[in-house]
Amino acid sequence: MSLAIRRARSADLDLVAPLFDRYRHFYTRRDDAAVSRAFIGERLQRGDSVLLLAALDGADGAGFVQLYPTFSSVRAARVWVLNDLFVEPHARRRGVARALLDAAAAFARADGAARLELETDHDNAQAQALYAAAGWQRFDGTQRYQLPLAQA
Repeated sequence: MSLAIRRARSADLDLVAPLFDRYRHFYTRRDDAAVSRAFIGERLQRGDSVLLLAALDGADGAGFVQLYPTFSSVRAARVWVLNDLFVEPHARRRGVARALLDAAAAFARADGAARLELETDHDNAQAQALYAAAGWQRFDGTQRYQLPLAQA
């Protein structure tokens, strides 16, 4: 088995858009290929996220991770938010998710970031086990809030 991770480019839109749509479908239970393609295409074109693609046994599209930049004012440093992680069903349990997490961490370190952050659902025990095994730590003493501004 061979596994390789690379950064996606705008030219990868035809590969990435269907993956991103399946990721969205996994979480929202609705398909909208046009919205997925437009959204991910804009991210790739503008360069306002970093998308890392996994190739398994020479075939691109086994999975992806998407990182968004933000900053820590207190640390006066960049922080990357690991917002999206998806592995195709045929590639699961083969080390793809872990390789994507490791590649995201390597990217953030090379960028000089202070930290990498993510969040997951309280009941997603499988993801939580993966994150713990990869060295991720829970934030202690913090409470996360949101203010919805638009209909999803």
